[in-house]
Amino acid sequence: MSEGLYVIVGLGATGLSCARYLAKEKIPFAMMDTRPVPPNLEEFKKQFPEVALSLGGLDDNMLDQASKIIISPGISLQQPAIARQLGRGTPVIGDIELFAVGVKTPVIAITGTNAKSTVTTLVGEMAYEAGVKVQVGGNLGTPVLELLTESDTELYVLELSSFQLETTFSLAPKVATVLNVTPDHMDRYATVEEYCATKQHIYSNCQVAVYNCDDSLTDCGKQYQKSKLGFTLNTPGKNEFGLIKKEHELFLAFEDQLLLPTRELPILGRHYQANALAALAIGYGYGLPFEPMLQTLIRFKGLPHRCQLVRERHGVFWYNDSKGTNVGATLAAIEGLGDVIEGRLILIAGGVGKNADFSPLVVPIEKYVKTVVLIGDAALIMAAVIGDRVEVIFAKTMAEAVAVADKMALPGDSVLLSPACASLDMFNNFEHRGQVFTQIVQELA
Repeated sequence: MSEGLYVIVGLGATGLSCARYLAKEKIPFAMMDTRPVPPNLEEFKKQFPEVALSLGGLDDNMLDQASKIIISPGISLQQPAIARQLGRGTPVIGDIELFAVGVKTPVIAITGTNAKSTVTTLVGEMAYEAGVKVQVGGNLGTPVLELLTESDTELYVLELSSFQLETTFSLAPKVATVLNVTPDHMDRYATVEEYCATKQHIYSNCQVAVYNCDDSLTDCGKQYQKSKLGFTLNTPGKNEFGLIKKEHELFLAFEDQLLLPTRELPILGRHYQANALAALAIGYGYGLPFEPMLQTLIRFKGLPHRCQLVRERHGVFWYNDSKGTNVGATLAAIEGLGDVIEGRLILIAGGVGKNADFSPLVVPIEKYVKTVVLIGDAALIMAAVIGDRVEVIFAKTMAEAVAVADKMALPGDSVLLSPACASLDMFNNFEHRGQVFTQIVQELA
């Protein structure tokens, strides 16, 4: 193996995109995966039959010969074989770092515990509406290295996870944001502070920083950016987007400038108002005009599995928020819907708990929820935290959970699937969980 060998660790969609990129750049590489049969194995063998391939574990001999290791976001840097290489001084990077070194076009970089995909999609559509040749990807959809194939791109809008940011050092975004920070992935990070610091790494080298005025953990201070914009669900100040009430109507606003009545937003809830304000701040920071941004907000119907209204039946509204895989996301969904619906919420929650602290859910559950239906591995833990504050019912399957919710809901109430947990105890992923829920709800007589 040559002196300049790169070793890719992880043969998922990201790993395959790295292999294609390195081959195009004529950089020698090898591939390994901890799984005996990773998902893209046949495609990889077909495209790269001569490339060294190690499966079923991490090959220390191959890693020892690497000049750089390109690691999948799903593999922890604390994994012993990787930690040993870091101790030896071997650079360990991710696909975002490869992208950052190669890109010559402006980048908007978006992270946060929740709402990343919605805001990233919104900003991409705002740019498109404004006539910008834009590509959207990263943690959402297309791996970033596959975006580099279009030579006329004027802007990249990237969703980045904390795992991706751990191995990114050279990205210099035109605009960067941390939308919010609530405890998540506590099975991978020792403390919330460590998790937060990883998120805030996105501000390094940025020109404009956009932060959430209502969440101090998103504020980068003064060290990273030349200019700073904020968004808030309160009255905005200087360089801030927020909400202003005038003559009994609530408006999205920039400083004291009224932009759009919130009633024109097609998605209910304060959580979506926050997403809209964040997207406006990001787009404004890049230089997009207000008109196409506001038209996008009026038209945008949301993403699947993110507080998605799937049915209204007998005066009861059913919402699929299967993407609510952590406490912060479910908190936002409960408070966002609870503030605007006529009746009360029936919450379906539970799944893989990821060592989460569920106690922040207690106050909003008491305020907005009349029944909690619990499923999955974390059901007993969640029930213990909720106690006897509201009615708690256990269900063995999603079908049973929907049946219970249907029985409890009265006209004006809303049923919300927002699990606050991962899905892998009962489903393939959060999309599968949301699809099962939606199908069962659609089939109610």
